Amino acid sequence: MVSLASAVLPILRILPPETAHALTLRGLAQGLVPAARGAPDPVLRSTLWGREFPNPIGLAAGFDKDALVPDAMLRLGFGFVEIGSVTPRPQRGNPKPRIFRLSGDGAVINRLGFNNAGLAVAAERLAARRGRGGIVGANIGKNRDTGDPYADYEECVRVMAPLADYLVVNISSPNTPGVRDLQRRQHVAILIDKLMAVRRATVAVAPPPLFVKIAPDLTEEERADLAEVAVSSGIDGLIISNTTIARPPGLRGSRVHEPGGLSGKPLFLPSTALLAEMYRRTGGRVRLIGVGGITKGADAYAKIRAGASLVQLYTGLVYQGPALIQRITDDLAVLLRRDGFDSVAAAVGSGG
Repeated sequence: MVSLASAVLPILRILPPETAHALTLRGLAQGLVPAARGAPDPVLRSTLWGREFPNPIGLAAGFDKDALVPDAMLRLGFGFVEIGSVTPRPQRGNPKPRIFRLSGDGAVINRLGFNNAGLAVAAERLAARRGRGGIVGANIGKNRDTGDPYADYEECVRVMAPLADYLVVNISSPNTPGVRDLQRRQHVAILIDKLMAVRRATVAVAPPPLFVKIAPDLTEEERADLAEVAVSSGIDGLIISNTTIARPPGLRGSRVHEPGGLSGKPLFLPSTALLAEMYRRTGGRVRLIGVGGITKGADAYAKIRAGASLVQLYTGLVYQGPALIQRITDDLAVLLRRDGFDSVAAAVGSGG
């Protein structure tokens, strides 16, 4: 795995980002990247929402929008994989170019705009992998030109609830007009209530957990409101966080002022600070998944200690390739044992 990635990665970096991504998906679909070595360290295992996670390192949404390669990504060593964002109808997204590497910053700016082949395509692929094992979640969004955003999310839950191991309500993408407005208290409470009702009606026994993914650019009032709604609504968890529209000082990339969401290393500190804040605000009563800027085991460990039961990454793969997954899981196991923890669960929230 390491030697193949080492040979291919420099070539992919020369190509335009979307071309490189498409070729990566094609290679994964054809099995060109071998499986990770060995079984995960037992200290990394977790049982959450009745599901067994072999390790807490997940693939964030955005990499595999159309559920093309979830099994290939699981074989690379991820403990779970999230496909999407998926919208009810196929969507072309925003005009190209719409992805920009900031290589010197270990970052990426994207303004994709929920480009995907639509709900029916992703659902068919998830249905075809039934019985294969491994945890695969679905991230859902609304179409850009929808007249009823609530109905779009309801339709996605109705179709995906019987197929996915968990569902993520993406109301925090900065690249589709109106999406982030749904984070406001008066909207998010209604949305969660509607989606939980659809989930109950669709899967009566052991329904998939339902999460909401939030932005790192919230005001203090919005953060307080979201924490209160998360606790009172009975939602299963929050994913913290999506990309940021902020541009932290010190960025060196020549495309730093491109509109869109920033991901990668510069997102690590603000997303981890928000994670810790939401853990405090919810009193640990809502499970959290930490995303943003993870490039090594110490980063994953910091998010766990800040309150995350699981973590996710994507941009780190762009610069370090699939070998990053094994390095993170190996290093995380060492860090947990060093500090006397016999499980990931024991370390959650221990940093604050």
